[in-house]
Amino acid sequence: MLIRLGYEIAIDCQQKTPIISLLEIHKDRQPDIQRQTRVLTSPTVPSTTYEDRYGNTCRRFTAPPGSFRILYDAVIEDSGLPDEVNTLAKEVPVEDLPPDALGYLLGSRYCETDHLSGLAWNLFGSVSPGWARVQAVTDYVHNRLSFGYGYARSTRTAAQAHDEQVGVCRDFAHLAITLCRCLNIPARYVNGYLGDIGVPEDPAPMDFSAWFEAYLDGKWYTFDARHNVPRMGRVVVARGRDATDVPLLHSFGPHRLDLFKVWTYEQENHPAKPPHRGIDRTIGAHMLA
Repeated sequence: MLIRLGYEIAIDCQQKTPIISLLEIHKDRQPDIQRQTRVLTSPTVPSTTYEDRYGNTCRRFTAPPGSFRILYDAVIEDSGLPDEVNTLAKEVPVEDLPPDALGYLLGSRYCETDHLSGLAWNLFGSVSPGWARVQAVTDYVHNRLSFGYGYARSTRTAAQAHDEQVGVCRDFAHLAITLCRCLNIPARYVNGYLGDIGVPEDPAPMDFSAWFEAYLDGKWYTFDARHNVPRMGRVVVARGRDATDVPLLHSFGPHRLDLFKVWTYEQENHPAKPPHRGIDRTIGAHMLA
């Protein structure tokens, strides 16, 4: 299956502003890219890339004063298989976890394990360890929170989302991650492309999506507390402890978001569809920093 994906983002800066973007397709999926544009900017400015501590590709720009646009378009090959389900996957005891998984047991900016530890054990302590426990957490978050773009708030933490019972995809992910970590299950935050492939098309403009991965039986498995069903066509962009580590854009100065378009769809089903599927909007602002 071929997936067409990309984005166009425009911001307005009051002054010359350094920017770091985390918008590159993750290195794990780079071999699957069939064709792609360069990352284009208007006005044209030089950029360089580097890899952060979590293995994400980061791109550095300096945006001039005024309007600044970033554009990318690609076609990637995908297996077309839904997220893997392994109901037999077991938890790994903390003492046996690999060193690179241990950090995903700790609290972080949006994932306050100290606030939710008691709740996590009260709710899920009696659930069978392993896949069933992570799925129970996912079910709970899916049912606990109501989704809506109007609920977006960049400062909302997992505990606040639990209390307010509303959020966007990042809030669903943060709450599920926090509960898993409280239960000694490593969990990490993921953002990327997730189109309406194999499901009814959502009439709302597309956005980047956030979900989480839990470490069970020696590998990372995908869970999605917002949708709570296996989905096809996920394309990872970045992973980290929480949204702090993987903002789509991090600007070192004030900016205003003027345009946010994302497209991701199965190309064979939409051969004539132009790449710019989104419309001018600001709902993507919750994933900017």
